[in-house]
Amino acid sequence: MKNLAIAGVGAWGKNLLRNFYNLSAGRLVLVCDQDEERLAYAKANYVGVETTTSYDDILKRDDIEAVILATPPADHFKMAMSAIEAEKDVFVEKPLVLSVAEGEKLVEAAEKANRILMVGHIMVYHPATIYLKAQIDSGELGRVYYLYASRVNLGKVREIENALWSFAPHDISIILYLLEKDPVRVTATGSAYLQPGIEDVVFTTLHFGDGTMAHIHVSWLDPHKDRKLVVVGSKKMAVFDDSQAGEKIRLYDKSVATRQDYETYGEYLSIRTGDIVIPQIKSSEPLGEECRHFLECIEKRERPRSDGTEGLRVLRVLDAAQQSLEAGGAPVNL
Repeated sequence: MKNLAIAGVGAWGKNLLRNFYNLSAGRLVLVCDQDEERLAYAKANYVGVETTTSYDDILKRDDIEAVILATPPADHFKMAMSAIEAEKDVFVEKPLVLSVAEGEKLVEAAEKANRILMVGHIMVYHPATIYLKAQIDSGELGRVYYLYASRVNLGKVREIENALWSFAPHDISIILYLLEKDPVRVTATGSAYLQPGIEDVVFTTLHFGDGTMAHIHVSWLDPHKDRKLVVVGSKKMAVFDDSQAGEKIRLYDKSVATRQDYETYGEYLSIRTGDIVIPQIKSSEPLGEECRHFLECIEKRERPRSDGTEGLRVLRVLDAAQQSLEAGGAPVNL
């Protein structure tokens, strides 16, 4: 059993606190936050945990082997680096950090110190994402032509990071996980309607070297909540709708085929329509799976699925998208 500490128990940190506290492979011993009310909540609801307002209290304790960071992204680099230097494994919420240079330094430091560095890309631990990847890897969908994702809602409006940095890491991490390749070019456009300089809506397109494309629409200024990913392949198509309580994946046996025995161009391209399959996928909390994975990795000293290198891959795409956004949608090469 590993002794753990968590820094940051706000809106999302509370979920991490609950999951790590309930996992038998870890023992959550210390909770850190600047807000005394949050600490009082942790103390009242989680028997046996200690609380502190000082992050140094985590770093100086030799009995704490791993740190969970759910703090503002601007603090990630300094706090994660301090934990690595204190010889602790680190779980850090997305995004890893806010600059590629800082991300490279953090990954290098973790490798050099032989520390586990894992990023909270929760969607790559979602059972539906894992199922979808298996379908792609097996060739069931054929060659993936393009993907498009929508992650929109009305609120919660952020005051620091824009919709790109707040929402898009989820979809970028899914796309890179499914395709196992990096884009060669990124474009992004968006607008700030509610607050100057903080884009409420962003449209990002990823171009891959083999012609595959991926499009991501993120916004907190939309009339409805939507969490959807569509994958269009040469043999079949798939829809992952995370807004649904059940039946999150639908496989469409649809494609456009070419015929050799044709007389007109219309006959050369023929649309094939087959069955719609709704597979049964196990129901489990993705965050719980993610937390369990971190504990398994620090126990076995194995590389996490969303390790620092994967976090850096996502960060490079985010950085390129931000550059394109600031340049009015000009393409940025990777």
